[in-house]
Amino acid sequence: MIHFAWPWALLLLPLPYLVRCLAPPALAAEEAALWVPRLSRFDVARHQQSRRARSRVAMLLAILCWLLLVLACARPQWLGAPLELPVSGRDLLLAVDISGSMQTEDFELHGQQVDRLTALKQIADPFIARRSGDRIGLILFGDQAYVQTPLTFDRTMVTQLLDEAAIGLAGKQTAIGDAIGLALKRTAEGEAHKRVLILLTDGANTAGQLAPLKAAELAAQQGLKIYTIGIGADEMQVRSFFFSQTVNPSADLDEKTLRSIAEQTGGRYFRAHDSAELEQIYQLLDQLEPAVRARELYRPVTDLFVWPLGLALAGAVILLLRDALAALRRRA
Repeated sequence: MIHFAWPWALLLLPLPYLVRCLAPPALAAEEAALWVPRLSRFDVARHQQSRRARSRVAMLLAILCWLLLVLACARPQWLGAPLELPVSGRDLLLAVDISGSMQTEDFELHGQQVDRLTALKQIADPFIARRSGDRIGLILFGDQAYVQTPLTFDRTMVTQLLDEAAIGLAGKQTAIGDAIGLALKRTAEGEAHKRVLILLTDGANTAGQLAPLKAAELAAQQGLKIYTIGIGADEMQVRSFFFSQTVNPSADLDEKTLRSIAEQTGGRYFRAHDSAELEQIYQLLDQLEPAVRARELYRPVTDLFVWPLGLALAGAVILLLRDALAALRRRA
């Protein structure tokens, strides 16, 4: 649709008429009638009629130029279709453990036994897709932590890079404290009440330079809320050549530390023994940290004033050339 940025400029349209009405009249000599004593001189009258016709055309052209000039002053604009912009929601970081223990196959998906990281990916993908309005980031950690995806509104890219994560890329051990410290660096410029870290691990802190509880203390001071998720089954059947035995594959999970990290930062600790529980945790996180639903719309604006302005200038040039040619004819 067409919109005028300065519609008040249209009030200038009657200005030439007001000037004509208020200005003093022209000299009588300039409006004197032409007396023709003989009929044989009607060729002069015809010349005068042609001159008056050209004068009327020039007047109409001048009026048109004025209309176009005022129209350009009103700044006509074309408003495009509304576009939805990403809104400023939370800075939500996922810190995912890819240490060697994540290859333990104690989770089940679609009737098949899978390792913990595979189950985590399958269940985390829909969660990421639902976080419309949030900036999502991804941290992977093993012996050390590194940023796989910086904070971004591109949820598709975060999902893709999470799916490409492989066990052992960052080493076989677990640096929980370093993962929290890296999250603090990546969210340092965000608003305190909008920064959230979801940390998923199946073990205890066995590597890194920063202790998990010290990292949690720093996170609490800087307003980073941490939700911790401990994953892994409590029982698992291990088969040997002659018999099978029941073992606890989550014996190394440090639930006490994970719970303390969450409590210090205002978050919560969750325990996921299987895929169903992990999915329920993600749904609960959607309720605890709901995505921003308000939309922000933007309409692209294209200025159109150059067209009437260009036509007005072209008309003015035509009038100037006409007057110049008339002056040359009179001199000739």
